[in-house]
Amino acid sequence: MSAELPRETDNAFLGKSVKGGSHEPTYAGALSFMRRRYSRDLTGIDLAVWGIPFDASVSNRPGARFGPQGVRRASAIFDGDPQYPFEMDPFEVLACVDYGDCVFDYGRNADIPGHIQSQASDILASGAHLFSIGGDHFVTYPLLKAHVAKHGPLALVQFDAHQDTWNDEGDRIDHGTFTGRAVREGLIDPDRSIQIGIRTHAPETCGLEIIHGYEMDELGIGGVTDRIKARVGNGPAYMTFDIDCLDPAFAPGTGTPVSGGLSSREALSVLRGLGSLNFVGGDVVEVAPAYDHADITSIAGASVALTYIGLLAEKRKQAG
Repeated sequence: MSAELPRETDNAFLGKSVKGGSHEPTYAGALSFMRRRYSRDLTGIDLAVWGIPFDASVSNRPGARFGPQGVRRASAIFDGDPQYPFEMDPFEVLACVDYGDCVFDYGRNADIPGHIQSQASDILASGAHLFSIGGDHFVTYPLLKAHVAKHGPLALVQFDAHQDTWNDEGDRIDHGTFTGRAVREGLIDPDRSIQIGIRTHAPETCGLEIIHGYEMDELGIGGVTDRIKARVGNGPAYMTFDIDCLDPAFAPGTGTPVSGGLSSREALSVLRGLGSLNFVGGDVVEVAPAYDHADITSIAGASVALTYIGLLAEKRKQAG
């Protein structure tokens, strides 16, 4: 008689609950984000994690279409443990599923923004909080449209090396224009929005406050978080994290790397300090695993997602 096996595998398909860790080997089993159950049933679900494998709007290196795969793969090493620095498993608090990936025809790029917005709206209509994994940074534009339709104009908290405020004619699909377009269309309130880690120049700021990369040492973690919270206030906010906010030493696997960026520790520490903000949605984008080394960038992307989710779980737990 063989001994009883201490662990199960393939929680992504066979898990008995949408809560708690799976405790399966990090190197085996079906991959989903944090081994969450794959499901399109959002009944009673607090959080849906959703991939958007799109990178047809990049201006430099493509490959972020593989970002959702990379982040899911990297997340497996964190499953089943209390998540640092929250000292708890957020999935004991939040009912969460991996909703799979956005569906679209890659040969009809003009239709893709509508598909992203429509499918995101369906998720939000269920009452679930949505965290998305890109994909290039264009995907944030249709995601904002879906969230704004539910919550009204939002504050944007944008971690990025680039301002993404370049002009377009209103119908381009470009990862460097979504912020400017969102301001012009009234999706985000520039007076409540802020960009962190900027290390390039664009023709205009569109009224957003900017914390440049070189200011990180001057302000320190506490100074940066204080400026973000003062800018955003208590209203609904959306967090978007372009992984190129990090210095290429910490995120080589991205399409447009820029030196002088934040370390992983700095970025995660800043995000950790934003638990009082009223985030109604978020994403991490521009992870391009083909340019990565030893999954450094994918691990950073997964850590951003987990820190954001930890903030949601902590707020839920404190509210009882």
